[in-house]
Amino acid sequence: MNGLASLWGVGHFRHAPGTWGSLAALIPGAGLLALGGPLLVAAAALALAWLGFRSVASLPPEARGNDAGWIVVDEAAGQWLALAGLAAVSLAGLAAAFLLFRAFDILKPWPVSWADRRKDALGIMLDDLVAGALAGAIILGLRHLVPEGLP
Repeated sequence: MNGLASLWGVGHFRHAPGTWGSLAALIPGAGLLALGGPLLVAAAALALAWLGFRSVASLPPEARGNDAGWIVVDEAAGQWLALAGLAAVSLAGLAAAFLLFRAFDILKPWPVSWADRRKDALGIMLDDLVAGALAGAIILGLRHLVPEGLP
């Protein structure tokens, strides 16, 4: 399970492990979107969130640290939630989901900041899930406002 916490080593990349974790999630996330659509991506995100929570909770407290940078399964689950706002795979849609998710994850506006204040396994997972849900909601809203824009 600890391999999952770092996405099998992606979290150990030297610079910006959260960004790398989000990027690593795009390929399988886009595949799920292409195969089964937004509901499959959302279901997979929730399944990954549950497995990620269990993986992070199984770590010793000192390994989790203060949301240790090498733990990136939370970024992957949050990125998949952002992708669930898309109707189909497109370069513009993937870029929008990635950029919105990273912005919410880095800037931590409320309610992301509220979830980030929890210093336990749930908090480690929850702030990225909230960031992903906000990004996905914005993408979904844009799809309805500008139907010919984002797929």
